[in-house]
Amino acid sequence: MTKIQVQKTDTFSGHRDCVYALQPALQPHHFFSAAGDGLVVHWDLTRPDWGEVVAQVPASVYSMAYDSVQNQLWVGQNYEGIQRIAPYEKQVVSSIRLTTATIFDIQFFENQAFIGLSDGIVLIMDKEQFAVRKHLKASNQSARCISINPHTRELAVGYSDHTIRIFGLDDHVLHYTLVSHTNSVFTLQYSPDGRFLISGSRDAHLKVWDVSEKYRLHQDVVAHLFAINHVVYSPDAQWLATCSMDKSIKVWDATTFKLLKVIDRARHAGHGTSINKLLWSTFDNQLVSASDDKRISVWDIKYA
Repeated sequence: MTKIQVQKTDTFSGHRDCVYALQPALQPHHFFSAAGDGLVVHWDLTRPDWGEVVAQVPASVYSMAYDSVQNQLWVGQNYEGIQRIAPYEKQVVSSIRLTTATIFDIQFFENQAFIGLSDGIVLIMDKEQFAVRKHLKASNQSARCISINPHTRELAVGYSDHTIRIFGLDDHVLHYTLVSHTNSVFTLQYSPDGRFLISGSRDAHLKVWDVSEKYRLHQDVVAHLFAINHVVYSPDAQWLATCSMDKSIKVWDATTFKLLKVIDRARHAGHGTSINKLLWSTFDNQLVSASDDKRISVWDIKYA
C-alpha cells in the first residue's frame, strides 16, 4: 500500500463563527474563506499570521465561488442573494437578491453559474450579464451540492431527498436519477478525467459512480462515522480527501479508493469539531481544511 506522510504546517484564526467556504485566489499560495460571521477573508499560505478582510456581508455564508476570468468572488448570502466582489479592491461589483432560501453551492462552467438552493431549485445564471436564465426544479428538498462534467457535458446535483440527479448541461433535461444514499447528499465531485462521480452523504458513505456505464454504482465505502461534508481531488488527481462531521479528514487512493491516511485530533492535532470544507491547493500540494471550530488548518501531504 502506498504510504503518505502528513504534517500540520499552519493554523489560521480570525473568524468568529463556523467556517463553511474555501476558494482559491489569483495567486496559487493565496485563498479565500467565508463563515457564519459574514466575513470574507483573504489568506496567504506563506504568511499564517496574516489575514485580510475583503468583505463583510449581512448574513452567514455557506457558499462562495471564485471566477478566475474576472478575478471576482461570488458570495452567497443566506436568505439574501449573491454579491460579486472584487477582492483585491475590496469592492462590491454588483449584487442580486435571488431568493429567501439558503444558498448551498455555486459552481461555474463556461459563461454559466449554477446555484443550489434549500428550496430544491437550481438557478442557472448568465455570468457575464449576472442575470437568471433558468430554474431547474426536480425536488422539494434542498439542492445541497453541484458538480460539472465537461467531458460528458452533464450537471450532477445532490439533494436532501437522498438522490443525485444528472442533467444535460446544454438542454437541462434530466438524464439519470441515482438512488443509493440513505440520507442527504452533501458533496459531489467528478473525477478530473470525467470517468467517475464521487458522492458523500450524511449517511457517512462514500460512493463511486461509473459515468461511462450509465452511472452504475462502482464502489460503496463506509468512509466515516458521521456525515461526509466535502470531497476533493489532489491537484495531480492521485488522491481524494474527504472531511466529516466526525472531526476527521481521510485521504484515499483515487484509483482504488483505498484509505491511505486518517488526519484527526489524536494523530495530528487536527480539528476538534466538524470539518466543513476542503481546498487542495496547487501550492506545494497543501490541503486546507475549514471547521466549526472557527479555524482553518493547513496540511502538508507527501509520499513517505
